[in-house]
Amino acid sequence: MARGWSRGFVKICGISTVEEAQGAVAGGADGVGLILADSPRRVTADRAREICDAVAGTALRFAVFRHAPSEEVLDALSYLEVDLVQLHGVYDGDLVDEISQHGLRTIRALTIGSSEFYTFDDPRVAAVLIDGPQPGSGVPHSWAPLAEREFAVPVIVAGGITPDSVAHVVAETNAWGVDCSSGVESSPGRKDMALVNSFVKNARRGFGEGE
Repeated sequence: MARGWSRGFVKICGISTVEEAQGAVAGGADGVGLILADSPRRVTADRAREICDAVAGTALRFAVFRHAPSEEVLDALSYLEVDLVQLHGVYDGDLVDEISQHGLRTIRALTIGSSEFYTFDDPRVAAVLIDGPQPGSGVPHSWAPLAEREFAVPVIVAGGITPDSVAHVVAETNAWGVDCSSGVESSPGRKDMALVNSFVKNARRGFGEGE
């Protein structure tokens, strides 16, 4: 059973099937991300709903959007049973309040080192997700800018993290949580459960849990 929203949070993003979602939860992940934006990992609203129903009560379910109009986001949320909404790119400033009115929390994704990374300060969000310059690419990047920036909300790190690097990244960034997609795949959009299990185990070790 996933522990829920607390430090040491581990999320597997880009889930595309019920089997992947259930496998990630069985491996100890606390959250699963469903991408509703242009991506090799994009899922339809119907598939997202099927996945959400399959893991209800066992993991936190994230709906992930990029540059999506508010109407598109809110329409999807009226159809899906999710727990959090992850916003990348440009969005209407009132959208966070509208998401809150649905009883949901918002995660704001920021590109590390960007101008917005240094200026963003919205206490309405539940956390910030610090992603790399090329989200979804699996390319590692420097975490040095995080040493120059403090956030008032929890920080989840993402971008180029793998089972081999996650414990080091946690130690380097003192992150509240970690997020991984391409780093646990056998090919774009296909999760490898052995890699997922290894990622979760090593993340827990990085957070000072387990062995």
